[in-house]
Amino acid sequence: MATKTAAAKKKAIKQTLVIVESPAKAKTIEKYLGKGFLVKASMGHLIDLPKSRMAINVDEGFAPEYITVRGRAKLLKELQSDAKKSSEVLLASDNDREGEAIAWHLRNSINSKCSVPIHRIVFNEITPQAIKDAVQHPLEIDDSKVNAQKARRVLDRLVGYNLSPLLWKKVKNGLSAGRVQSVALRLVCEREAEVESFIPEEYWTLEADFRRGKTDFTAQLVQYRDDKPTLRDETSVRKIIEAISSSECEIADIKTTEKTIRPKAPFTTSKLQQMAANRLGFTSKKTMQIAQQLYEGVAVGSTRIGLITYMRTDSVRISSVALEEVRKWITEKFPAELPPEPNEYSVEKKAQDAHEAIRPTYISYTPEYLKEHLTRDQLRLYSIIWERFVSSQMTNARSRTYSVDIRAGEALFRVSSTRVFEKGFYKVIKTLASKEEKERPLPELKIGEKIEVREFHPEQHFTQGPARYTDASIVKTLEEKGIGRPSTYAPIISVLLDRYYITRSNKQLVPTQLGRIINDILVGYFPAVVDVNFTASVESGLDRVEDGEVEWPSMIGTFYQPFKARVDEVMETLDSMKGRLDETTDHVCELCGKPMLKKLGRFGFFLACSGFPECRNTRSIPLAKCPRPGCDGEIVSRRTKGRGKEFYGCTNYPECDFISHFKPINASCPKCGQFLVEKYDKKNGSFKSCINPECDYLHTQEDQVATVQESDAEGDE
Repeated sequence: MATKTAAAKKKAIKQTLVIVESPAKAKTIEKYLGKGFLVKASMGHLIDLPKSRMAINVDEGFAPEYITVRGRAKLLKELQSDAKKSSEVLLASDNDREGEAIAWHLRNSINSKCSVPIHRIVFNEITPQAIKDAVQHPLEIDDSKVNAQKARRVLDRLVGYNLSPLLWKKVKNGLSAGRVQSVALRLVCEREAEVESFIPEEYWTLEADFRRGKTDFTAQLVQYRDDKPTLRDETSVRKIIEAISSSECEIADIKTTEKTIRPKAPFTTSKLQQMAANRLGFTSKKTMQIAQQLYEGVAVGSTRIGLITYMRTDSVRISSVALEEVRKWITEKFPAELPPEPNEYSVEKKAQDAHEAIRPTYISYTPEYLKEHLTRDQLRLYSIIWERFVSSQMTNARSRTYSVDIRAGEALFRVSSTRVFEKGFYKVIKTLASKEEKERPLPELKIGEKIEVREFHPEQHFTQGPARYTDASIVKTLEEKGIGRPSTYAPIISVLLDRYYITRSNKQLVPTQLGRIINDILVGYFPAVVDVNFTASVESGLDRVEDGEVEWPSMIGTFYQPFKARVDEVMETLDSMKGRLDETTDHVCELCGKPMLKKLGRFGFFLACSGFPECRNTRSIPLAKCPRPGCDGEIVSRRTKGRGKEFYGCTNYPECDFISHFKPINASCPKCGQFLVEKYDKKNGSFKSCINPECDYLHTQEDQVATVQESDAEGDE
């Protein structure tokens, strides 16, 4: 009898079901919780709006019509079944608006099948202690946060599902427009217009090599005849050289200045994306993918551990436990670099401050310690996170700049050298080594001392126009203008790339012809929707909804009525562009002899036979006349067979083997008349250069014309 009772009690004990978003996170957490816990992954949203229709009931307070996501019904039933067998359900989706909405939908779906107690748990890092603390202190779902997510989802759906049909009818089937992405597209297009309209101006600089004893150093002309020199051409530079070449050179002034360099705050999402783009060459999408891996858990020996805190945050706040741990580590490793009091960093006014800054979960897990356990990219990203956090709680660095002025007749040259004499927080920064430490030291000099001039170096330059956006700079701009949130920066760029509204060229973001057309329509007819200030105000409104200050339907209603009226008006009055996009050309189909049409496809404009569907011939649009003497071919865009890399070659290939790896632009060289190409290098950024290797118009040392092997040059036309 006693045996049966024990067996019955054992059978009566139920497990606690914990539901997270990803399998990787589930695997890590289940190891921490051990027996009595079952950890399952929802794989993101299981309940959402359908893709086939708008599913917003405008007449009933913009109520969304949710459905089970296609292909997720089986998983939802499994979770409901697991919940029935459990004594409690803990919803552990991410601690943000999307995560709160996922938890809300799961709670409602499970409650419709059983009456098991359901609670919400949140944590900022996936470590044993953080998970156990969260389980011991369950919360209730934050309805205000859910409403903020609902408001964003509804607003984006209303914009997208009204603008997209307009674009289908007036431009081309299959196009789409999003609220936040369209603003980002506008920024990219406006910057491109500035780049294209910029006209470079020539200017020169003058440097001179000086010698003192056996030491040589170079100084730059900073003043001539008591004024800043304006060197517009080579002649003006040569006149100065001629005037001062026989002059005696002496040290006119020596100044020593010291500078205090304060460590930077731990990373927010945007700052991490910017740093990873600038230092590691990562796209925003790649940065977030790797950060997700580090957050969810990586195998370190026999232990699976989350190595960083939650990677979607706009706060620089750190917990008292983390602060205590990092100060203890600094005391042990670099005691002289521990400030008396912790360094404090201000939080931006617009920051939600829901999470800590991005930091390592364990300071003792140094990059060196983890070298054997992480992939190369994981280690590189983890290293800058670890170094940034530890350095943020160390003492300031101090540098000394030694600046020397050299008088040569009526000219004044200057050279400076900077050295860090108190390293402070630089002692833990390896991947972000300071430039100051690379400076060559100057010899000890005295005012009035005579030195020898060895040689003058005049150099031609051209003024640089505005730089195109990169992943780093667009994220910085979006953050500064209040567009989007930490969770949306990377998706904004990805969506525009996936739709082929923009492309990447030399890590720069460039609008496609299709992107320009979409932007022109949106800016021309819906300026409020793509207005930066409006989009920022929406973000502020969503914050107010989350804070419980505003009812979300009223926020949506204020925007929707005038917007819908404008959509209806434009739908009736805007002339269709479809006919204008299919233009007759002088080109003739080489297969059937019929005229070729200029058409707009997903990847931009191309030529297609007017005899379609009987003739399906297509080819690239000629960009320029071939510059080879005696060749009547035209330059078109082509792609290599292997990697599909774009290049520009002659239509008479293989008879003419001219190719360029630089894209021709619609402009002729003012010196020789051949076409210009767009080039890019780290020194000069983007600039226009003549295709003619014998012409010096903005010419650089790279070979612009090359012959490649036949197997590489043949590609898709």
